[in-house]
Amino acid sequence: MTEISRIFTELSERKEAALIPYITIGDPNTKHTPRLVSALIEGGADIIELGVPFSDPIADGPTIQAAVKRSLENGAKPLDALKIAREIKEEHDIPLVLMTYYNPVLRVGLARFLDSARKSGISGMIVPDLPIEESHDYKKNCLDASLDTIFLASPSTEMQRLKEIISRTSGYLYLISLYGVTGARTTLPQSALDLVKNYAAAVRGTVPLAVGFGISRPQHVSNLVRAGADGVIVGSAFVQLIGENCRNVPRAAAKLRSFARTLKKATRQRSRLSS
Repeated sequence: MTEISRIFTELSERKEAALIPYITIGDPNTKHTPRLVSALIEGGADIIELGVPFSDPIADGPTIQAAVKRSLENGAKPLDALKIAREIKEEHDIPLVLMTYYNPVLRVGLARFLDSARKSGISGMIVPDLPIEESHDYKKNCLDASLDTIFLASPSTEMQRLKEIISRTSGYLYLISLYGVTGARTTLPQSALDLVKNYAAAVRGTVPLAVGFGISRPQHVSNLVRAGADGVIVGSAFVQLIGENCRNVPRAAAKLRSFARTLKKATRQRSRLSS
């Protein structure tokens, strides 16, 4: 059982869903990223996604693009993510997932990058611009490095393709609940909840289902958990707090901790429903 699978098993036994925050490494700088991650963990995060800054983040909306810009301007490099992961793992026993576009991986070398990721404490990988048709070598090298391969599905994914994605996925399936790029929304449409219900039925008995894009409020979390999500991925809402307080890291950490606690409480909706 992988580290990520263990977390989902433990949460299932407690009738909770996973809270999975995302932040961009190096925002506002690499020195303070471990402190911000610690705040999220203290707030109840179950898994952390660490975003590798890349100059062309095509899947990301304005909030995360701004974080990437701040990170790159402050000199962050892809391999800094691995150094930061090592620092975090020295203090916390929590699964870390690396989210990166494929270009930085290829520049370092596939096998070398993944081996370094494993040695740095990374548990899983997300590469949003790598289609499953071209993922054979990547999947093999991740298996060799004992890394979970987290693939993405979207509202437009057809059932046959979903089956292929699930066959390549381990750790959890990342469901993009909305069309478009990342970004916090004030409301989640009923179509997103219906999508989660359909996917929860489709993936049952295979891998956990974690839902991302647009989630920014406790009510979003509780609604998604009711619909069948095993985990919720929250990125832009956390990244926005960092951006608003990037000149005051202690304040940013406090706000992340408080917001994470609020969202984590909402993941326990499953326990209330079954009682």
